[in-house]
Amino acid sequence: MRNPRNEPLAAQDIAKRGGHGDMPERRCVLTGRNDARDELLRLALSPDGEVLPDALARAPGRGAWIGVNRAELEQALASGKLRGALSRAFKTGQISIPEDLPQRMEDALQRAFLQRLGLEMRAGRLILGSDRIAGEARTGGVAALYHANDASDDGCRKLDQAYRVGMDAEGSGLAGIRLPLDRAALSVALGRDNVVHLALADGASAQRVATPLRRLLNYTAAAGAAGSDTSLAASAAAPEGAASPDVRGCE
Repeated sequence: MRNPRNEPLAAQDIAKRGGHGDMPERRCVLTGRNDARDELLRLALSPDGEVLPDALARAPGRGAWIGVNRAELEQALASGKLRGALSRAFKTGQISIPEDLPQRMEDALQRAFLQRLGLEMRAGRLILGSDRIAGEARTGGVAALYHANDASDDGCRKLDQAYRVGMDAEGSGLAGIRLPLDRAALSVALGRDNVVHLALADGASAQRVATPLRRLLNYTAAAGAAGSDTSLAASAAAPEGAASPDVRGCE
């Protein structure tokens, strides 16, 4: 008899917008829309006025929040709309916006997500290997399931089915989340060979991973991950609290 220990955390739980209840909100400087803090991306200023990503939203001082994807950020940068919005947010026109800010943002969001996965792995809560994941999933021992973006459809279907069985959710369409990262990036970040599928063993771990993953998924939604520089995954071994170099930000 199955005895599921977790509530499933599906893609819709990670990427959904709206209905945030008591979650703190922030205003996107580009769209003017208020959204949950954990779904927006934060920019901060270095001491010399360079705009840098603050993927963990922890840098001190004044900053700016954006709630757009990469393609929209690139458009705002090219049109000059981003400069105007950030000048108002930072209350200064003395800012420098790097031309590669959209890529820097994606790199920083990837690092934040991979660092969180690394912490969960060191705590023994990350499950790797298709056979092990399938066994745990069938008994309800998987709270969240993820697939590399280059994982085979067949491999994903088999694990998704085991996930649904363990969650007593057969016929529901519940499935693992396709990550905007390939197996090479995941393998380098986690220090394991050929990481194609991975899972988290408990709901608390899944929720801790959900915030950086939500930001990454929201940002890469339209731009896709095909053009990402996955070599940055090696930097995921840095401490979780490490912010972008020498930046200051604000709430």
